[in-house]
Amino acid sequence: MQKEPQLSEAKQRLLDLQKRSALIRTGSVSEVEGCVREIPTPLSLAQEQVWRLDQIAAKIAPLHHESITIHRHGPCDPALVETCLAEIVRRHEIWRTTFEVVDGKPVQVVHPPFKVKLATSDLSNLPECERDDKALQLATQDAKQSFDLASGPLFRARLVTLDDNQHRLYLTAHQMIVDGITVFDIFPSELTALYENFSAGKPSPFPDLRSQYADFACWQRRSIVETKKQQLAYWQKQLAGALPVLRWPNQGMRPRQPYRGALQPFTLSQRLCEQLRDLARSEGVTLFMVLLSAWAILLHRYTHQEDIIIGTLAPSGRKRIEFQRLMGYFLNPVALRVNLIGNPDFSSLLAQVRQLTLAAISHDDIPIELIADSLQVTPEPGRHPFFNVALSVSPDVPPLPPGWSMTYMDVESGGARWDLYVEMNDRPEGMIGRAQYNPDLFTATTITQTLEDFLSLLEKLVAAPSQSIAELAG
Repeated sequence: MQKEPQLSEAKQRLLDLQKRSALIRTGSVSEVEGCVREIPTPLSLAQEQVWRLDQIAAKIAPLHHESITIHRHGPCDPALVETCLAEIVRRHEIWRTTFEVVDGKPVQVVHPPFKVKLATSDLSNLPECERDDKALQLATQDAKQSFDLASGPLFRARLVTLDDNQHRLYLTAHQMIVDGITVFDIFPSELTALYENFSAGKPSPFPDLRSQYADFACWQRRSIVETKKQQLAYWQKQLAGALPVLRWPNQGMRPRQPYRGALQPFTLSQRLCEQLRDLARSEGVTLFMVLLSAWAILLHRYTHQEDIIIGTLAPSGRKRIEFQRLMGYFLNPVALRVNLIGNPDFSSLLAQVRQLTLAAISHDDIPIELIADSLQVTPEPGRHPFFNVALSVSPDVPPLPPGWSMTYMDVESGGARWDLYVEMNDRPEGMIGRAQYNPDLFTATTITQTLEDFLSLLEKLVAAPSQSIAELAG
């Protein structure tokens, strides 16, 4: 029998591309599935920005570490937790990916599935009053320990036993492989569902993924070519002219050591949250838009500046259904430039913020560093090109199965990307939040006062939303 001629690698890739294109035209596969993965595989645009900053700042502080605590109320089998983690690693390539430099460019290297080694700590022999502090101490040590992007793995997990029916799984992961939706939604949902099924002798409830993060990275870099010019034009107009530098605190003086971080949690009562949601509905805006507008007023009160840029994180990579349940980093910081000239009333400010936010979401595929390059913005070391204060609101996530719960604002890594980042999570029982700040720039007392001022402003706002900016800031 005559052997078929062996195709070269280049010809084989071309043939694969032609076959995929035919399937896309007939509707057999989606546009994403039809995108041939490049070898070596590039980073996504957002990943590349994280990687570049990590090369500069990781030796100063672990500013790209995300942590979460999953609470198990009831018996917990460490070996079964390891099995669940191994299944997550098998399902999601990004959790078995490392990063190398090839021909001067960072690339993704996907490795075969591997067995996860779960660190365990049994604190049940300690006095009960000491267990919580010791557990948090262990989790904090893990969160502050650096990752090697070239070696991996880029996550670590520790199961802490407080007593027979109280266990905590602490996870810390690098942002090269996770974002907020990964850490606070996808990972807890998959881990707990897998544990419940495996402990009952059932198979995984999840089908294999049809696309992986590396597929997203390749698809994104090809698709951005079509929209890059139009999106850049929007940001060049939005951020034109002399860019405002926030004169707070210390008249904008830089911290001695950038990227260091500390955390301070806070809460908004259920009553206040309901009033804020009612206000948002009556004005035809989102809760985020109300909170951002109030935050801009607070910064105006502190600085008397009328041109203020506030950052937020847009989940730009998750717009397509193929990527919505993938683990990985899909976020892109965007700059929202708020104009407070003329002492507008709050409704007018809300209308402006609504327009700004919707326009930013429509143009959030371009990395902010590329926008800075196009505008020839060269900030001093340790300062973001457009902002150093950011705010975001994450939606409530689906509840976990009975016997499980989750918290994510209790472990400090010691790093922070911006001078001050306020992150809030909307829940039916109210909102929880954390202020991540540079302790060389802000004292804990200053952050406490800032949060108290913010809550006081929100109370004033819901009581009389028709007031002008000057009245609200007074």
